[in-house]
Amino acid sequence: MNYSKGTNYALHTMLYLATQKENLIVGVQELADHQSVSPSYLSKILTKLTKQGLIESHSGAQGGYRLSRDKYTISFLDIIQAVEGNAPLFKGCERNAPGCLIEAVMEESEQKMDEYLLSKTIGHVADQANQSM
Repeated sequence: MNYSKGTNYALHTMLYLATQKENLIVGVQELADHQSVSPSYLSKILTKLTKQGLIESHSGAQGGYRLSRDKYTISFLDIIQAVEGNAPLFKGCERNAPGCLIEAVMEESEQKMDEYLLSKTIGHVADQANQSM
């Protein structure tokens, strides 16, 4: 199972924003430079995060992005689903087919993974990152 590069950039962007001083607005160029990615590519990811209410954008000369919610309420699952969507990872069989037993196992494993990712917030990881600086 692989998440897209976009998810990787989204997670790192959210962590970067979560380690900044509260309410600090960070420009797209700074966010892009931090990850060595093009600002135009990162802007597409930032748009997805904004649409899901995880960050807010500010226009103007001093514009940029900041978290729109408390960092301890933003889970890894929130960020991943903002980029990847929330379609199931495993698309198995038609109902009532013998292979549906496989689908049941895969659905359960995905549910457990979602529960784990929901329990991990970007705020807690930011705290760990700030302690190691």
